[in-house]
Amino acid sequence: MIEEIGRIAVKVAGREAGRKCVIVDVVDKNFVLVTGPKQLTGVRRRRSNIAHLAFTPHKIKIERNVSDEEVMKALEEAGLIEYMKQKTEVKPEAIVT
Repeated sequence: MIEEIGRIAVKVAGREAGRKCVIVDVVDKNFVLVTGPKQLTGVRRRRSNIAHLAFTPHKIKIERNVSDEEVMKALEEAGLIEYMKQKTEVKPEAIVT
């Protein structure tokens, strides 16, 4: 299951397209709860459709529904702070509907 807690993903649709986020909870088969955290990537904690995410091979060790502060600490431990700050260009053909 690629949409697992702690997986880093890139938003491919919406106003936050191209920004990285971390999955903090799996709501159901179509939706996950993601966070940037907002102070790091600009993605606020919200529910997101998995069709609007592109999953990366990176994963951090976090528990379910952790706070943004704990996500930041896990990202620092994994050395992924600079990686998360980088915005990714989203190409329209990458979006599958």
